[in-house]
Amino acid sequence: MRDYLLTQLNSALRRPGMYGGEVAIRLFLDAVAFADDREHAWGEELQTLRTRHASLSTGVRGAFQQLWGDGNEGAVASVYAEIAHRHRWLRLDRSLSQAEYEEMRHTSTTWCDRDRYLSEIIAIFGPPSMLLGGSNPNYPKTLAYTTDHPEDALLCFHLWNGSAPASPPTADPVHAEPVLLAIRHDGGQFNAGFTFTPAGTARRELAT
Repeated sequence: MRDYLLTQLNSALRRPGMYGGEVAIRLFLDAVAFADDREHAWGEELQTLRTRHASLSTGVRGAFQQLWGDGNEGAVASVYAEIAHRHRWLRLDRSLSQAEYEEMRHTSTTWCDRDRYLSEIIAIFGPPSMLLGGSNPNYPKTLAYTTDHPEDALLCFHLWNGSAPASPPTADPVHAEPVLLAIRHDGGQFNAGFTFTPAGTARRELAT
C-alpha cells in the first residue's frame, strides 16, 4: 500500500493537472504521512509553509499568484516536492552528484541576468531531477534539480508560456518555448528564495 501511495504522490507532483492540483497532492501527502507514521512531521511542514508565507488562505497557489499573478500547478507542486524530498518520498528521474549540485547552485546565482529558455537550461544543466507540470511547451512548468540527499534543497527553474492577456483561447502561445521567470531555492521566507530574470521581473510588475 505504501508503494502504491508513493507512486500516486509522485505522479500527482509531475502532472498535477491530471490528478486534481494542489488539493490532490495534499491528500496524497496526508496518506503517505499516515502510512509512515509521520503525521506530526507533515503537520509541522504545513505550519512552516504558513510561517514562511509560502501558503496563504488560498494555499501555495495563492502565494504564487500574489508573487507574479499566476499560480501555475507545476510551480505549486514544486513546493510540495521539496517536502516529499526531505522525507525521502520523492522519486527522482535523475540525481545530481554533490559536485554537480554545488556547481549548479553557484552558477545559478548569476544565471538570471538575462532571459533564458527551456532548451538552454537543459543544454547547460542536463535533464532535470523532476519535471513538474508536463512536457507540452505551450504551458508553464518547473524543472527541479537535486541530489539523493534529503538535506539538499531542490533548485527549481520556474518557466512560463501561454497566451497574451485578453487573447482568445485558441491564440498561439507568446513564446516558441517556455521562458524562465526565476530560479528558486530554499531561502527561508518564501519571497526571499527567488532570483528573477528580466521576464520574471516584468511579470511581477504586471501582477502588482
